[in-house]
Parts: sequence; C-alpha cells; structure tokens
Amino acid sequence: MFETLKNVFRVKEMRRKLLYVLWMILVIRIGSQLPIPGINSSVFKEWFQNNTGDAFNFFDAFTGGSFENMSIFALNITPYITSSIIIQLLTIAIPALEEMQRDGEEGRKKLTAITRYVTVGLALFESTAMTIGFSRGNVIKNMNFGKGLVVVACLTAGSAMLMWIGERITEKGVGNGISIVLCVNIISRIPSDMGLLYENFVKGKTIAKGMLAGLIICAIILVVVVFVLILNGAERRIPVQYSKKMVGRKLMGGQSTNIPLKVNTAGVIPIIFASSIMSFPGIIAQFAGKADGTGIGSEILRGLSSGNWCNPAQPQYTWGLLVYIVLCIFFAYFYTSITFNPLEVADNIKKQGGFIPGIRPGKPTSDYLTKILNYIIFIGAVGLIIVAVIPFFFNGVFGANVSFGGTSIIIVVGVILETVKQIESQMLVRNYKGFLNN
Repeated sequence: MFETLKNVFRVKEMRRKLLYVLWMILVIRIGSQLPIPGINSSVFKEWFQNNTGDAFNFFDAFTGGSFENMSIFALNITPYITSSIIIQLLTIAIPALEEMQRDGEEGRKKLTAITRYVTVGLALFESTAMTIGFSRGNVIKNMNFGKGLVVVACLTAGSAMLMWIGERITEKGVGNGISIVLCVNIISRIPSDMGLLYENFVKGKTIAKGMLAGLIICAIILVVVVFVLILNGAERRIPVQYSKKMVGRKLMGGQSTNIPLKVNTAGVIPIIFASSIMSFPGIIAQFAGKADGTGIGSEILRGLSSGNWCNPAQPQYTWGLLVYIVLCIFFAYFYTSITFNPLEVADNIKKQGGFIPGIRPGKPTSDYLTKILNYIIFIGAVGLIIVAVIPFFFNGVFGANVSFGGTSIIIVVGVILETVKQIESQMLVRNYKGFLNN
C-alpha cells in the first residue's frame, strides 16, 4: 500500500487527483466547524453531553462531530446513505427502477438523479423534524418562523453540498467519494475518543497500571482491525468449468474460472440497519422530551439504548443486545437476498455453456449456490456481530463511552482498502502499454 502511494506522487495526474481529494477533505472539516446562524453551539454541546451514551452517539460518529457542534453539516451524508438504500430496495419492488438498473450507464445516471432528489427530500424532512424537536426542548432559544427557516435551509443545503462534494471526489478524485466523506468523518472522531480513553483508564494511575491499560487498549484495537481485515477479505470461491465449443473454425472455451462469494456479503449494511432501527425510538423520545420517564415505555427505551447494554449494575437491559444481534442476522440475509440472485447467476452460467463440477446446470446449480450462500452469510453475520459487540461490552463493563466502535472500524478499513484498489487500478491503466507499443 505504501509503495502504491509513493508511486502515485510520481505521476502528475494522480498527484493532482490526490490533492483535489485533500482540498475537499479540508472543505468538509471547515464546514463541520461552522455553526448555523442563530444557534448557540455551547448550549447544544452541553445538551448533547447530558445525553451522551444514547441514540445520538451513533449519529454523531457518522457526522464527524458536526452534529455535536450543530454546524451547517450537522445532517452530513446520512440522508444520502438512507436514500441510496431506499432506492436499492425499491428496485426489487418497482419494475421501472429495475429496468433502469439493467440499462447500463444511462439507467445508472437516472437512478443517481432520483437518489439525489430523494436525498434532498429526506434532508428537508429530517432538518424540519430536528428544528421542531430542538425548539420544543428549548435547545434552540427564541425560535420563530424566520429563524426556523434559516436552520432548516442551512441543514438541508449542508447535506446537499456534502453529496455534491462526494460526487466530485468520485469524478475528479480517486473514486469512492461518498465513502471517503463518511470515512473522514469517522476518522476525525478518533483523537477525541483516544483522549477519552486516556482520561478514563490511564490518567491518574500509577505508571505500571497506566502502561498496562494502554497496552490492553492498543491490543484490543489491533485485534479488532486484524479481524476486520480477515473478515473483509475472506471469500468462498465456487469453481466453474466452461465446455469447449466450435465458433466458426476455431475451438473456443474449455477454461476454468470461479465465482468469488464474499463471506461478509452484506458489508456493514446489517449493522447500520440494526443500529438505526434500535436508535430511532430513542431519538423520537428525546425530541418529544419523554426519554426520562418511569413507565413501561421508558424501560423499553432504556433496553434499546446501547449505552445500557452489558452493564453489570443493570443486567436487565441487556435484552436489547439480543434484539440487536437478531436484527443483524436478519438484515444480513435480507440484504444479500436482494443484491445476489442465485437463480439469475445459475441461468447466466448455463447460457454461457458453463457448469459447476459435480452439479447439473439450471435449478440444481441455483439450489447449490443458495445453500453455500446461506452458510457463508451466517459466518459473515457472526463475524460482524463479534466486531460490533466488543465495543458494547467494554462500554458497559468499563464505561468507555467512545463513538469509534466496531461499525466505524469496519467502514474505515473497508473504505481504505477499496480506495487503495481504485488507485492501483488507475495506475495500472495508466502504465499499461499493451501489445501495440511493442
């Protein structure tokens, strides 16, 4: 990876692309610190600190601290992520969208345009809901129609601008624009999280205890990162043999290849879906001012909050962790089922004259792929759950309230690996001379 980066700076075009990405990252971080006109950031930060460990921590981690500062980028790219997932799910239910998906480049452009419109609509809805909720909670002082309009406009425009920046990084930079924006947000929270860990476990301790605590923290982070690397790169390769056939006067085919099925087929989507569903009731309750009640509803909300899981003083709330695990497994199977169609893959193999050794073409091939897929999906889901649950365990048992958890590590590692692959592929295309130059 370091050799690739060193070679990149030797090429003027690639150097220009990387500098463009760095400029866009600088714009993102500046925007994350610019407060919305009429908003007292210190009052909002104090309110956020009083609610730390609850549903908003997950949201703030994805916004790179913009939400805590109530900056113009407070919504960040979460509306875009949500709209992308919605459009992807709707392609299964709406034939017109499914046809666009199959139309190649033209269809992809239409789907991208629809995703943009849905993103702006979601950003407008979310910013309006946030403005109303925070004004009722007296977090935004002296609220009136004009001030509310400014807040809604700033939040919506900030989200739309980040979407535009992500697309520009994809077009003029090294690709993966939206993923890079999300990755930068998560990485920006690492220094504050490391500082929090230092305050909780190292500061004020003896030298021996402080060094031991530091080594344990570093070892846990290293183990999680290595496990994520293994999980991200693991795949099951299904061998496919193509029969020989006559094309004109030539004998074609007869080659062997494979179908790589990733163990973590759904990526981080199951964790994002599960975390969003678990945190949504808590966010609504916070806006409505009903989060600190004593009834059954409040007890359910406490169980859904990840800040109460694995806490030895309150073991009754750990049932929420079991619900979270079930949701992760469910969404792993659900998302894979809509992104990978074994029947379609089996038909394509059959049309191209291929077969899996020992398996007949057609439905037997489809059944075989489904069986293998169900097996590796479960393994991938278990791996995801292990990575996600480790931070919950340490947060509950040791009180290490950090936003940089398993989900964040999976996203950061995945984006870095994918970006490096993009850079390597662009370098390969540039340096490849081909047989015509010989």
